[in-house]
Amino acid sequence: MVETICRVVDELRPGLPHAPCGSLITFVQDRPGHDRRYAIDAGKIRRELGWQPEHDFVSGIRQTVEWYLDNPQWVARVASGAYRRERLGLLREVA
Repeated sequence: MVETICRVVDELRPGLPHAPCGSLITFVQDRPGHDRRYAIDAGKIRRELGWQPEHDFVSGIRQTVEWYLDNPQWVARVASGAYRRERLGLLREVA
């Protein structure tokens, strides 16, 4: 997953000072009991409900990375600790 994100960032923001982004990946020792693999099997929901994902994994990651790159003010608020998980997009009363 991280390597996919790095490839998308490299594509969308060529020439970053730390490019390629994959060079920033640092492997750490796994914690004891940590799962080696995470996977979702959507077979049951496909069979029983006929559900199909709207996006494949890479296109979904790409859209997510694009959103973060297009919203640097939100990212900065989260990184600074100012964001307190308030709901976004709600109308606020004007005094």
